[in-house]
Amino acid sequence: MLEKELFVLLERTADAAFVLSDIGEIRYWNKAAERLLGYTAEDVRDKSCHEVLQGIGPLGTRVCHEGCSLMECAGKHTEIPNFDMSVQARSGQRLWINISTLVFENSRTSQRLLIHLAHDISDQKKTELLVQKMIGLSQQFVDLTESAVRAVPISPLSEQEVSVLRLFASGKHSVEIAKSLHISQQTLRNHLHHINQKLGTHNRLEAVMNAIHRKLI
Repeated sequence: MLEKELFVLLERTADAAFVLSDIGEIRYWNKAAERLLGYTAEDVRDKSCHEVLQGIGPLGTRVCHEGCSLMECAGKHTEIPNFDMSVQARSGQRLWINISTLVFENSRTSQRLLIHLAHDISDQKKTELLVQKMIGLSQQFVDLTESAVRAVPISPLSEQEVSVLRLFASGKHSVEIAKSLHISQQTLRNHLHHINQKLGTHNRLEAVMNAIHRKLI
């Protein structure tokens, strides 16, 4: 296959495609790459890949630079894995793209070209970041809750109060609990009031959760 035939083939792909020489200069840039990043083929032709994309990896380090390791991998015929990279579009906005790489060997000229196929994963990265933040906030909440539970002093619960909490925890409502313990509704309310005082809680749900955390029920 000739380079011209290769470029025609890449023009038909929905992925952004760009081709680099063995020294990292952009030789080809398809229409999908123009739509994704805003640069035209004329804007980028013969410029270095790192100069245009200013790629940054997931750890915040510069991964697109002169002497790119992909060139070394291609020269050694080593398999090149897909990778994610934050790149700068012409608008100045940074996008996350996933890049796969192919190596094209021109048997007639013995020249080697690197073909990059890229697609936008910005929404996926935003979702991942949101999930990570939610997990972090959830862990902070759990840590704070457990710390608060351990810190609040507690007076011992009576057997009757423990029974009340266990029945609430099992999903029983007030009428059922009062009947089960052979007490009046007012007595049950008194028990719950004393439980909240002892545990430093404000309602029966908090009291049940607090008692579960403390392994009282």
